[in-house]
Amino acid sequence: MTDPQRPFDTLLIANRGEIAVRVIRGARDLGIKTVAVFSDADRSARHVRMADEAVRIGGPAPADSYLSADAVLAAAESTGADAIHPGYGFLSENASFARACRERGIIFVGPSPEAIELMGDKIESRRTMKQAGVPIIPGAIDPLTDPVEAQQTADEIGYPVVIKAAAGGGGRGIRVVEQASEIERAVQQAQEEAITAFGDGSVFVEKLLRPARHIEIQVVADALGNVVCLGERDCSAQRRRQKLVEESPAPGMSPQLRARMEEAATNAARACDYTSTGTVEFLVWDDPNAPDGQNFAFLEMNTRLQVEHPVTELVRGVDLVQDQLRIAGGLPLGYTAAERPIRGWAMECRITAEDPYHDFTPSVGPIAWYREADGPGVRLDSMLARGVGVSPHYDSLISKLITWGETREQCIRRMKRALGEYLVIGVSTSIPFHQALMDDENFREGAIHTLYVEENEILDKTERPEHSAEATLAAAMFFHTLGERADPERSGPQPRRRHWASSARGRRYPVEQGWRRTTG
Repeated sequence: MTDPQRPFDTLLIANRGEIAVRVIRGARDLGIKTVAVFSDADRSARHVRMADEAVRIGGPAPADSYLSADAVLAAAESTGADAIHPGYGFLSENASFARACRERGIIFVGPSPEAIELMGDKIESRRTMKQAGVPIIPGAIDPLTDPVEAQQTADEIGYPVVIKAAAGGGGRGIRVVEQASEIERAVQQAQEEAITAFGDGSVFVEKLLRPARHIEIQVVADALGNVVCLGERDCSAQRRRQKLVEESPAPGMSPQLRARMEEAATNAARACDYTSTGTVEFLVWDDPNAPDGQNFAFLEMNTRLQVEHPVTELVRGVDLVQDQLRIAGGLPLGYTAAERPIRGWAMECRITAEDPYHDFTPSVGPIAWYREADGPGVRLDSMLARGVGVSPHYDSLISKLITWGETREQCIRRMKRALGEYLVIGVSTSIPFHQALMDDENFREGAIHTLYVEENEILDKTERPEHSAEATLAAAMFFHTLGERADPERSGPQPRRRHWASSARGRRYPVEQGWRRTTG
């Protein structure tokens, strides 16, 4: 019997890590068969184990695997996949890939290639938003190639300004300029970085608004013209323009400001004929001339599922992955914003394999032992599994710890409890930093901005946490066994490991093989 709520039969997930696990779960709840793809570095990864079928698509380097559109499309065709979900990162905002899917008759779970192209170009998106009546940050509309032009624009809008790559993203191709004498070098550096990262050296100039908060609005739009806004997320806790903690609703958000921002986000979605889930990002700052004392301006639109989507799911009672799948399959969204009111408070900590005691240096290698956080109001979206390690080839995000509470205070208390329960041995993680942030007075009061973490010493770097005897023993046994397996032909005395935490150096280690039939 055909399920009318199942939009298609087989979904290939063109991603890895925790987001691949999340998409598999969402698809399975709809009765959709799942196909995982994996690189050589991810042969024993959790998403590979969970999927109904798994296909090897290349070597460890992203360019040879997860960024290879040809390899992903070949895997989809060989397995008979009806649709491809790109997750976030990799091919998720690649208009050429979305177009190639369409040309092959494969559903791309996301917006149209035209919408991706339009909103991926910072110049064109600013121009489109201005025409749609969405407030934009003061600055250039047209791309600049000459530092003299950049200086003229900066002189007009006033310093400080920021130079941004037109095709940028992820904090790359950006330079802050405090005074006129710095602008020539800043333009040159931004152009060089943009060419390397995006193949496009076009840049533009914007007024640097500080202090400001980073607030984004979640939109969901179907092919029937329904656009629903699901409120805001505050993503102001950042380091080097990378988000660390997100929450919904935003502290201090008035109903009037929320309504204004949701109207702007709706106009943004309609201006580019958007379908699927998407996020319109804004800067918000205090402005005594604004109706409610705060003003906002368009920053960018992310044409994909956001890393921080779980906080919206928890406070609005939705499943954004399933919404994506249904919309991609031509089904209506099926609810209005009024039918999904805000309930409670949710917060997400991005747990990364980085050492917060040493400037967040990446930490790679096998995970010897871990204990997940659990209990009332706790959700963990994770890539961790027995035998899985952290690879140097990919992003350092290993999991997302999310808590919900009736109030923000309860949500923070639950996050503190969950962070205390969550333990990973073998690599360093950002957990100690998040624990310190939860105790920070200004954070607890909701009074931070995008530069707050960088301007303040959050973590006491003199006090490293001590692991329990249970965890230390488990890790020591793991690495002892690992050493014996690494070279069983060796004989004679072997040098003793000075410390089991040496796993962070990224030594090679065996992985489970043969547990699943794979192709490719």
